[in-house]
Amino acid sequence: MLGDIFTRHFKDLHTSEDSISPERYETLKRKIVGLMAVVTMVPLLLMALINFAEFQATMSREVQNPLRVILGKTRNSIDLFLAERVSTVAFIAQAYSFQDLSSERDLARIFRVMRKEFEGFMDLGLIDSKGHQVSYVGPYDLKGRDYSGQEWFAQVQANGKYVSDVFLGYRNLPHVVICVQHVAESGESWILRATLDTRQFEKIIAAMGLEPGSDAFLVNRKGILQTSSYLYGDVLQPCPLPLPPVSYEASVVSTTDPSGRDIYLSYAYFPNTDFVLMAAKPRLGVLTAWYNLRGDLLVIFLAGVVATFYVVSRFTGLLLIRMREAEERRALAFRQVEHAQKLSSIGRLAAGVAHEINNPLAIINEKAGLMKDLLALQEDYPGKSKFLRQVEAIISAVERCRGITHRMLGFARRMDVKIEALSLNEVITETSSFLQREAESRNVSLSLELDPALSRIESDRGQLQQVILNILNNALAAIPDRGTIAVRTWNQGEEHVGFSIQDNGCGMSEDTLKCIFEPFFTTKRGKGTGLGLSITYGIIKRLGGEVSVQSQEQVGSTFTVLLPVMAPPTAAVEAA
Repeated sequence: MLGDIFTRHFKDLHTSEDSISPERYETLKRKIVGLMAVVTMVPLLLMALINFAEFQATMSREVQNPLRVILGKTRNSIDLFLAERVSTVAFIAQAYSFQDLSSERDLARIFRVMRKEFEGFMDLGLIDSKGHQVSYVGPYDLKGRDYSGQEWFAQVQANGKYVSDVFLGYRNLPHVVICVQHVAESGESWILRATLDTRQFEKIIAAMGLEPGSDAFLVNRKGILQTSSYLYGDVLQPCPLPLPPVSYEASVVSTTDPSGRDIYLSYAYFPNTDFVLMAAKPRLGVLTAWYNLRGDLLVIFLAGVVATFYVVSRFTGLLLIRMREAEERRALAFRQVEHAQKLSSIGRLAAGVAHEINNPLAIINEKAGLMKDLLALQEDYPGKSKFLRQVEAIISAVERCRGITHRMLGFARRMDVKIEALSLNEVITETSSFLQREAESRNVSLSLELDPALSRIESDRGQLQQVILNILNNALAAIPDRGTIAVRTWNQGEEHVGFSIQDNGCGMSEDTLKCIFEPFFTTKRGKGTGLGLSITYGIIKRLGGEVSVQSQEQVGSTFTVLLPVMAPPTAAVEAA
């Protein structure tokens, strides 16, 4: 899928008429960066989300498991505490007769032993089968109280034992009642009733060792606090937290309390009583380490995103620069091949034209020569001098036409190539002297900055002169009177030499620069043939050199030519 997208964009780029337009490369860069960003960011983002979820779940388990364990242990401790007290009361009810327990002296002795061995007992009383308290040991005046109308009395008679919720009762103090019924062999029954101090529950809960900010407490199944809670109220007040689902195993749920705090609520129901043990732990404090790590992960993720975008953008930019350079070289090579094909076609046409013109020119030249000879034999021929001048004009015109056809044949095919060792400085000096008079007449400054240490080269003197002359003629045509032309030479490494011809003339536009080496292209408005620079280009290529042009309108132009020090093999073949 991604490969098809890239292929489509590259194909569009290569088939576009403006394939090396900077805007197209910028568009392609944005698309590639976007695609690469999606390809790299989506897996990275998915991995970050998965890690986030997994780590958060792991952290929650790591936080909940200790809370669940400690609450389970505390529930078991309270359950064991109650079971021991119930067993103690049941043992006393079975071990002693009704008469023994009716004696307050004996009951007080038994109670002292109970308190010594088992903490938490506040008082002890004997109740007959009708609900009257027969004897009582404790800090309150409860002897003779009638409990027959109490709900717990009916439950004891029905179930044999009873553990109450926390309530105030006659004492007006929070307490828990343990009641055990005993039925003698005679059928007589009585109830032994003991009261527990709820502070024992609070001691057990305090021993849980909860972290600061956490809270643990008992509630009953009606949602009434059985112990004090510093977060949610005092004993016997309604607990603002809703009762969780029944579970006799320690469980943990995430919830929000009425104050808006996010908490972990751990709880466990007691199987034999109406008590529910709860512990609340703030989630914020628990997950502080997670939030810190999450911040670090976010920073790392964002740094990775920025680094990925930077690397993708940088490498995509480099890739597109290379692509653009390759496209420019391809376009240049295509233009050169196209230009060479044009030159070849024009060359064949020029060869045919030159051949056809040379034949009548030869006839005209012979006839003109014959006429000149005949006039020479006629010493007294009237108007002889006038006719001789006309014949000389004909012969001169024929020679001029012959020179034109000769140049056309030179454009059409490689001819008269003579490779020799020469000094480029000498060729430039000699050729520039041909135009010195015209330059002086127009007050044009023609300066030569020739490197005295310039290497000698193997090349064709005549063709180099033609190249230099063509470029200088174009420079003279481009500059106004009192303009300047500067010719420089230099060594380009050990294998090449270079020369440049710079003028401050009218310059050329970019469109003109693309066409200046094409045959018959001219900017001289009917005064030029358009073959000068085409011939120049062909000569330089045959000699193994390169030519380039820099130009700016109303500033001037600079032609730069690089030539090899050693003649190329093709030039040697032509010379042979």
